[in-house]
Amino acid sequence: MRLGLALGYWGRGPDPRHLELARAAEALGYDSVWTAESWGSDAFTALTWIAAHTSTIKLGTGIAQMAARTPTATAMHALTLDHLSGGRVLLGLGLSGPQVVEGWYGRPFPKSPLTATREYVDVVRQVLRREGPVTLDGRFHAHPYRGPDGTGLGKPLKPITHPLRAGLPVLLAAEGPKNIAQTARIADGWLPLYWSPERAGIHRAALAGAPAGFRIAPMARAAVCDDVAEGLLPVKAMLGFYIGGMGHATKNFHADLMARMGYEEAARRVQDLFLQGRKEEAVLAVPDAFADEISLVGPCARIAERLAAWRAGPVTDLLVTAPDPHTLRVLAELNA
Repeated sequence: MRLGLALGYWGRGPDPRHLELARAAEALGYDSVWTAESWGSDAFTALTWIAAHTSTIKLGTGIAQMAARTPTATAMHALTLDHLSGGRVLLGLGLSGPQVVEGWYGRPFPKSPLTATREYVDVVRQVLRREGPVTLDGRFHAHPYRGPDGTGLGKPLKPITHPLRAGLPVLLAAEGPKNIAQTARIADGWLPLYWSPERAGIHRAALAGAPAGFRIAPMARAAVCDDVAEGLLPVKAMLGFYIGGMGHATKNFHADLMARMGYEEAARRVQDLFLQGRKEEAVLAVPDAFADEISLVGPCARIAERLAAWRAGPVTDLLVTAPDPHTLRVLAELNA
């Protein structure tokens, strides 16, 4: 199992620790470092800055939101950074949800998310292969555009720049069973949001069609600390925000996922409290058991025991959000 460092996205401003953590992870032999985006900092700019200050660690977008860019623009970002970094890019993509797509990007959330994702990946692959002009008679990503509000003058184009790697890896964030199954068919890897080693079996059927070498790369909070309950508070704060605030009351993929993992009553309780503006109560309502099984928190001996369960399952890459170089070092030593 490879280790990766997940830095996420910025809060109020850039986190001065991110570059230090990325360089520490590279020195410790971590395979990859990942940046994200929501409705603030973007994934590619921060990753380019890290690329300029590192030399071997792979560079992942975890995740770049599809609504933020057309698929050709995303492919341009990826092939450009791949050249500048010497072939280190892992392109992680996600559709996000209606709240973000329509509220932040001002675009309609696709009525057929699976089709929209499949078309997006198809176009990205065409750009990276550069076998000919990009063409797709798509419902959501037609190339050339032939909509009623267009000019009809669009011309199929092939990228001017030759991509460094035609097979640059594409990974998808997916939560629902059908989306996960499609990911196993069309992508090089899957970026699960919540992963529990104790519940890996719930994804077995969806992943049955995954090819050899398929990456399963979940993110998990890691922290070496004496007080487990205190160490879980950042995990519970994240869960409270995602389950309560990253979606509508009637359509929240994160809450639905928590429910499928056996915590339906708690998921609805967290969501209700958050939507009522009772955010602190929502965080406290997240069960410690759920926060614990999707993270690696506590003294070294406890983390070692729990890490063994992650290593025993199908996970190929564990992407950790870690608050300090010490935690990164402990995990590297335990995973050696």
